Amino acid sequence: MAALDGKVAVVTGANGGIGSAICRRLAQAGMHVVLTDLKPVEETQHVADTLAGNGHMVVQAAVDNSADQARLAQLIAERYGTVDLLVNNAGVTRPVPHNDLDALDDELIDLIFRVNFRGAFSSIRALKELLMSGDGGLVVNISSIAARTAVGSNVAYCASKAAIDNMTMSLARALAPKIRIVSVAPGWVDGEYARRMPPE
Repeated sequence: MAALDGKVAVVTGANGGIGSAICRRLAQAGMHVVLTDLKPVEETQHVADTLAGNGHMVVQAAVDNSADQARLAQLIAERYGTVDLLVNNAGVTRPVPHNDLDALDDELIDLIFRVNFRGAFSSIRALKELLMSGDGGLVVNISSIAARTAVGSNVAYCASKAAIDNMTMSLARALAPKIRIVSVAPGWVDGEYARRMPPE
């Protein structure tokens, strides 16, 4: 882990259960962590205050807002000049039975794809030049086992994570060798979302 000491990581959705755990682990490895989230800076700052080391930064930014992403890239460029790791963790969903097609309304479908898929793409696009600086960077897209099993909170969520995996392969080929891109597909995680679900 010594190779990560002093490197710069950007984590989207940093205020959530998975995001905050990722931030803590990266900080323990010696990285400067840029915590981004849709939630107010004051809320995400509470996560930053728990991190080991120093040199961390909190920025309120929506992954599906291009102006927010451009501002984020500018702030990172001014402070650090580079990005070594981008973790696309921000995501949204809501439980809808797969057989209840009417309950999966257009607004929810659009929200899920706008945040889960377009948000990850937009983050890569905004930080591309910073990721290409120096020796090049790594992007980790947080996918889900639902992308392959089609078992998840709703049909659109499963499809959005499958889109993440497909995008990962497309951009890994397109941006190689300066930027490496992988996806990580966990199953159930004991985080905020899981704790809202019935135990069964």
